[in-house]
Amino acid sequence: MTLKERLQAETTAAMRSGDALRRDVLRMASNAVYMVEKRAGAPIGVDEELQVLSREVKTRRESVDAYRAAGRNDLADKEQAEIGILSEFLPQALTEAEIEALIGQAMAATGASSARDLGKVMGWLAPRTRGRADGKVVAGLVAKALASADLAAHDGSGGH
Repeated sequence: MTLKERLQAETTAAMRSGDALRRDVLRMASNAVYMVEKRAGAPIGVDEELQVLSREVKTRRESVDAYRAAGRNDLADKEQAEIGILSEFLPQALTEAEIEALIGQAMAATGASSARDLGKVMGWLAPRTRGRADGKVVAGLVAKALASADLAAHDGSGGH
C-alpha cells in the first residue's frame, strides 16, 4: 500500500469514527501530495511524498513555537496534535545517538574538520535524515561536532 493509499484509507476511517481533527489533517496531507503531483505533472515517488509530509510537520513545528511565544497554548496544542497524526506516516525518528553516529560518518566521508565544512556535512546527511530528524537539530549537532573537531585540531598542532 502506497503512502497515498494509506492516507486515503486512514481518512475514510477517521470519517467513520467521527474524528474531525484526524480527518482534516489527513485530507490536508493528501491535498499537499496531490498539489505536488499536479505541479510535477506526474505521480511522485515515496521519497517525494515523505518530503511533502516532512515539510508539513516542519511548518507545524514552527507554528507551535510561534503560538507558544505568543501565549496561545490552545493553538500550539492543536498544532502539536497534528504533528502527532502526520508523524504516524513518517519513518521512525532518529535518536540523538543515531544522528551523532551519522555525523561521524559524514565527517569521515567528506573530510570535514572545521565549521567551514558545515555545508558539505549537511549535504551528505540530508538524504539520510530527511523525514527522520529535524534539520535544525541536525545542523546544531553538526556545528557542535565540527567545533569540537576544529578545537582538537588546533590544540594538537601547537596553536596555529
